[in-house]
Amino acid sequence: MKAIGFTQNLPAEDAGSLIDFETPTPTPGARDLLVRIEAISVNPVDTKVRKSRKPESPETPVILGWDAAGVVEAAGPETSLFRPGDEVFFAGDLTRPGTNAEFTLVDERIVGRKPRSLSFADAAALPLTSITAWESLFDRFRIPVGKSRTGDAILILGAAGGVGSIAVQLARRLTGLTVIGTASRPESQAWVRERGAHHVIDHSASVPEQLAAIGHPAVRYVLSLTHTDRHWDAIVESVAPQGAICFIDDPAGLDVMRLKRKAVALHTELMFTRPMFQTPDMIQQHHLLNEVADLVDEGLLRTTAGQMMGRIDAATLRRAHAAIESGRSIGKIVLAGF
Repeated sequence: MKAIGFTQNLPAEDAGSLIDFETPTPTPGARDLLVRIEAISVNPVDTKVRKSRKPESPETPVILGWDAAGVVEAAGPETSLFRPGDEVFFAGDLTRPGTNAEFTLVDERIVGRKPRSLSFADAAALPLTSITAWESLFDRFRIPVGKSRTGDAILILGAAGGVGSIAVQLARRLTGLTVIGTASRPESQAWVRERGAHHVIDHSASVPEQLAAIGHPAVRYVLSLTHTDRHWDAIVESVAPQGAICFIDDPAGLDVMRLKRKAVALHTELMFTRPMFQTPDMIQQHHLLNEVADLVDEGLLRTTAGQMMGRIDAATLRRAHAAIESGRSIGKIVLAGF
């Protein structure tokens, strides 16, 4: 089968950073699905792994990609949730070969049915970010689902990115919170408003001053999606007493003792934790993705695909990685077809 991977840790602009190669089609294990990939999307984790993971040898390229939509080609002997021919979407397991290939293996417990109303490309934009946003809001913060008006607000830092684009929608559609997103450019601010944020502020200016100006000087929840260390002063100042913070990036040198005075809870989120550790509740990601598919088909959630970049090959993926690393992409970058 065709695949794209890397054997050296090189800048995205280098022609050797991602290469096309051929490799045998894998065979499903007991709980695995063999999925024929129709479309993928690109996430910051792809670029981080490309730059940091050391390949075992030049003969065994690392296959990246943890977002895809496709069709089940074959199923392992202990599977029960899907059959060959089913259309699915999923984000995969960080410890296994990824989705930048014609076929990939994935445990059925972290796979959902593809939304019927979406193309493969639009569906591929959703799994990783939907899981991350859902787990942040409802597993980490434990925000109750429902429209009861509490007067509480959530601040989503970096709301125009992949996770922010779906977190804004989930918080607006499924909770009674006032949703405040941040974005620094007119086009990204417009994107966040279109996804349903009640307010959009600029994280390149004073966040506390802007929150006060819109009548929310203290917010109960802060979901920080990028540059948490850079925004830490603003986060600490803006979070309400007995509030909660969740971050998904890899900040350095946070002074967490500054939270003690307000008795603030601090959470981290990694959507790969369940599959990496085979947790007893791993199947929750299957249920979660099916719920997202239902919400999409009911017209309550929109795809977060921001740019269809082209077919799935090394040259296009190098451009996608460079765009992600620029920090200026809006929504998700999607590729489809080989």
